[in-house]
Amino acid sequence: MKEIFRHIKGDRAIWAIVAVLAIFSFMPVYSASTNLVYVVGNGSTLGHLVKHIVLLVIGFLIIYGVHKIPYRYFSGGSVLLLPVVVLLLIVTISQGRTIGGANASRWIQIPFVGVGFQTSTLAGLVLMVYVARYLARKKEQVIDFRESLIQLWLPVGIILILILPANFSTTAILFTMILLVVFIGGYPLKYIGYVLGMGFVGLSLFILVAKAFPEAMPNRVSTWESRIEGFFNKSEGVENYQVEKAKIAIATGGVIGKGPGKSVQKNFLPQSSSDFIYAIIVEEYGLIGSLLVIFVYFLLLFRILITAKKCTTIFATLLVIGVGLPIIFQAMINMAVAVNLFPVTGQTLPLISSGGTSIWMTCFGLGMILSVSASKNETEETILDDNPLDILHETID
Repeated sequence: MKEIFRHIKGDRAIWAIVAVLAIFSFMPVYSASTNLVYVVGNGSTLGHLVKHIVLLVIGFLIIYGVHKIPYRYFSGGSVLLLPVVVLLLIVTISQGRTIGGANASRWIQIPFVGVGFQTSTLAGLVLMVYVARYLARKKEQVIDFRESLIQLWLPVGIILILILPANFSTTAILFTMILLVVFIGGYPLKYIGYVLGMGFVGLSLFILVAKAFPEAMPNRVSTWESRIEGFFNKSEGVENYQVEKAKIAIATGGVIGKGPGKSVQKNFLPQSSSDFIYAIIVEEYGLIGSLLVIFVYFLLLFRILITAKKCTTIFATLLVIGVGLPIIFQAMINMAVAVNLFPVTGQTLPLISSGGTSIWMTCFGLGMILSVSASKNETEETILDDNPLDILHETID
């Protein structure tokens, strides 16, 4: 055991929190997967649990590998990966078909593996690191808005536009998190107002174009409308059916819950092992269990903020905030949807919901945070003066 801990660096509390969330996820995923087995007819409950465990094991290997990389490499790496991410998003959105009944413009199939990869999650991670890099480089300079439009907001805009048609909720979360990071990074508040205005105009134009040419992006705007109208008007529909079943699960959970594996609504609630897994947790573990899950996420938020406070460089601080806060924000949205405080978004519960891409990208972000917490005596110059191509050279050497 001592030998294992000797190779683990960074904030031990974050390691422990991640392990607790991962181990706890076994029972809800195993229980909720009965919907996929007996209703959808997909595999076995044990098979879904084994798959989830394998995905988590790979996720922990990702955390371990990434946290061993000096975080200064992430700065230049974000520049190198931006065009790759744009290309992947273009390939993804151009598919225009369905995989397992889901919108395929969110995923690409990994060849020879048969696993779907949601490219928007990788794009979001790269984009947050790129924004942190830009702000750190401008820390002692007067920011020119026109110049920032090209260097900062053009890449941000291109990526968000490519994500938007298939995944509005991810686009909205990314845009919100980017605005938060640029505010913390000292970007002028007046310019943030300009960007907000441009974002609103861009979204309005997108909706108008989608309405005028529905064959180009079928059902996307109508899906957004139905979810928002359903949330406020409580009309009939698939989303409201999910919400009603989630509310029943929460209402019948009580204080201590029905017990592990004893959920009834898991048999009726679509996406019970992913988007609505929090409702199953409340039904089986009650108010006490649901509050403990919230507490663990807030404990993770606390450790992320502590890590950011201890950083010795601006880039490290913004990196930790940029990749850490979206994890907590996503968890809050997932739980808010389950208790009907927010329209259905399709966001998973990090490290608990089943799903490969979400788990892996969350682990990649946590690995970055642990890399920062493990670093010592870094200076801004050693990070930001590096040419991104140096990463390739050092890798080859």
